[in-house]
Amino acid sequence: MKKVVVVGSINMDLVTMCQRVPKAGETIFGDRFFQVPGGKGANQGVAMGKLGTKVTMLGKVGEDSFGNDLINSMKNSGVNTDYIERSKNSTGIAKIIVEANGQNRILVVSGANMDVDKEYIDRHIDVIKDADIVVTQLELPLPTVEYVLGKAKEFDKLTILNPAPAEPLNEKIIRSSDIIIPNETELSFITRMPTDTDEEIKAACEKLLDIGVKELIVTLGSKGSLHINREKSQFHSAYMVKAIDTTAAGDSFIGGFVKALNKNNIDEAIEFGTKVSAIAVTRIGAQSSIPTLKEVNEFQGVKRS
Repeated sequence: MKKVVVVGSINMDLVTMCQRVPKAGETIFGDRFFQVPGGKGANQGVAMGKLGTKVTMLGKVGEDSFGNDLINSMKNSGVNTDYIERSKNSTGIAKIIVEANGQNRILVVSGANMDVDKEYIDRHIDVIKDADIVVTQLELPLPTVEYVLGKAKEFDKLTILNPAPAEPLNEKIIRSSDIIIPNETELSFITRMPTDTDEEIKAACEKLLDIGVKELIVTLGSKGSLHINREKSQFHSAYMVKAIDTTAAGDSFIGGFVKALNKNNIDEAIEFGTKVSAIAVTRIGAQSSIPTLKEVNEFQGVKRS
């Protein structure tokens, strides 16, 4: 079984459900409030763990109850949490507002995630050496992301970057990423190119391919995703489902993609990830929405035409 290490953020999501978001200066009443384990890194790790992937999480939480709850959630989902360290800073949180139409708005306070530095990575470098695939995102300090990807390539690991939330990326980060999985907004931000049409998306992807990325998978929300490399461009349509909460859609897709990924089967892995995310958006919350392998295998959705 392949070994995966996820280096990323670990947050507690504080979720408010409402009919719509308030305008500036306006107060409205919400429908529900609850807290759910989250953080893009932890979400992706949990998705992999629930789907039966052998996955280890690298990151930090605070010395608080949120940190305890988050570690327990990952353990219960099959994630190895042995190398997660405690920080003097508080555990990261995300304030999430989910509207009745399923769209969300997220405000993150990073806390302990910003303490994941090069020294921390060096303390646990054997975890990366022992892995087959290294996955990371941009909710950690950017120098740490660059260092992780560089070390992973030094050890000849397959590297996957989810460039979210979008930040300007230097060429070293891009060249050190074998597979980059952005949405169209993130693709536009990191390439400084428009991505409003299929042609514009392909042109932006060409820019990253020219720098050194091998594969790009652009997630397009309810439309599906686009897989682009030097040889081809292939569109994968999404499933027709009623979206309740899109909070962990991208993270669920990545978890499913990594679970199914083997050599020369990227499109099959995309199809599996598409199923995982289709189920996740029909449920509320981040990690709480992620399905098990059994649920994905039993899923009988219909693709959009």
